[in-house]
Amino acid sequence: MSDKKVFFTGAGGFIASHVIPLLLEKDYTVRIFDNMTRGNRDRVNEFVATGKVELVEKDVRYGVGVREAIRGCTHAIHFATVSINKSVADPGESIDINMVGNNNVFAAAADEGVERLVFASSASVYGEPEKLPMHEDDKLNPLTPYCISKRAGEDLLGFYERTKGLSWNALRFFNVYGPGQKIEAYYTSVINHFIQRLRAGQPPIIDGAGDQSMDFVHVTDLAKGVVAALESEQANLPINIGTGIDTSIATLAKILIEAVGVDVEPVFNKRDVLVSRRAADITRAREVLGWEPTITVEEGMRALVRDSE
Repeated sequence: MSDKKVFFTGAGGFIASHVIPLLLEKDYTVRIFDNMTRGNRDRVNEFVATGKVELVEKDVRYGVGVREAIRGCTHAIHFATVSINKSVADPGESIDINMVGNNNVFAAAADEGVERLVFASSASVYGEPEKLPMHEDDKLNPLTPYCISKRAGEDLLGFYERTKGLSWNALRFFNVYGPGQKIEAYYTSVINHFIQRLRAGQPPIIDGAGDQSMDFVHVTDLAKGVVAALESEQANLPINIGTGIDTSIATLAKILIEAVGVDVEPVFNKRDVLVSRRAADITRAREVLGWEPTITVEEGMRALVRDSE
């Protein structure tokens, strides 16, 4: 067995299911730490069957359980979190899981001598950007308990770095999409909603002029960024993981209409909407991680349509 072992919270989820195969290819063993309330048990069982992955079915809110499970691990990836929409509906649970959970994992990693911790942060720490592309040194303005906990998580990593020498990278994920994603995923549910309507021969409905944009990054590319952050020489930085391209909702609709192959035009629901735009400056990801995306939005969306048939 390899002497490289990753403690991986929230690893029953969508993104982790793309990261774990890359870790196994690089000869890591993996200890999944997940309460499995939303985890994909079938997929986790497939990983466990390899003999290189084990499941500890516990909650990050319980510090003793975290401490026991992280012991003996050389690396850590912390994905366990409560989503944006759930954090607004129930701020108490969000603070409990996201803030207390963050501290439990970071403190245990520091005390147990983990060589590198990778934290799933979020582009949502920026709030509404003042300019594009969004750079890691831009002003942060997190707006929901989820976003606030991500920013606080980055600050907490800095504390454990200063006091106990913890080595970390915080990845600010932009709009992640790809095969295996739940259809209600907050930032990318628009993709699944459009595909469902197009399959039924109905046009996608867009609020306003469709100027709102996202930076869609394919989960295959993003997973490579996670592994690169686990192994990079440089550390202790927040790093954007996106494509640098802002794809408007109107453009997304056109891409998906073409991919599904139906003859419809989007319907624009004329009303005032907050035009939010997203695009990552990925200079730091290139320089620090040697990472950049390889899958264009057009390619990724076509593959998603094919996979969902």
